[in-house]
Amino acid sequence: MSEERHYEEELSRRKRRERRQTGSRALGGLVEFVVILALSFVLVFGVVRPYIVEAFYIPSESMVPTLMVGDRVLVNKFIYRFTEPRRGDIVVFRSVEGGGEDLIKRVVGTPGDRIAVRDGRLYVNGEPQREPYVNRKFPDHSFFGPERVPPGHVFVMGDNRANSRDSRYFGPVPYGNLEGQAFLLFWPPARIRLL
Repeated sequence: MSEERHYEEELSRRKRRERRQTGSRALGGLVEFVVILALSFVLVFGVVRPYIVEAFYIPSESMVPTLMVGDRVLVNKFIYRFTEPRRGDIVVFRSVEGGGEDLIKRVVGTPGDRIAVRDGRLYVNGEPQREPYVNRKFPDHSFFGPERVPPGHVFVMGDNRANSRDSRYFGPVPYGNLEGQAFLLFWPPARIRLL
């Protein structure tokens, strides 16, 4: 009988030891998860979002039909540290009118370009531009310029020219206001594509 009792006590001790080990493994796993989660947040919100890639929500109709209200795009935030903006780039920038608002438009003129709009048609350096992305459903009949883009600036316009407050109104955008280049439409999923 004492042998059986000894066996039961030993079995009970093993079970208590296993429960303690399981509990400490679970606690170790939880601590590891919390540390990984914290590091992920630091990387995403401390490095990736401010310096590499950020999602941007389209708030207005100024880029229709290329981008619709509610679309979401990814913005390459480091590209203009290595290269200058080019005509055709879709850029996110801080408003030159103040208020800290971010806007999204297409670059149509770079430093030294002479920009004019005649009855809604864009002219760069006296040449009419072929712009298949412009909203044809609501034609623009505006007139602007000519105006030369100063050094260190870009001239931006929305693709929905008849409904876009852009460089025709607030002037060229300094390079310092550029947040980055939109490169991927990722929402809604049915419209995912490179820009």
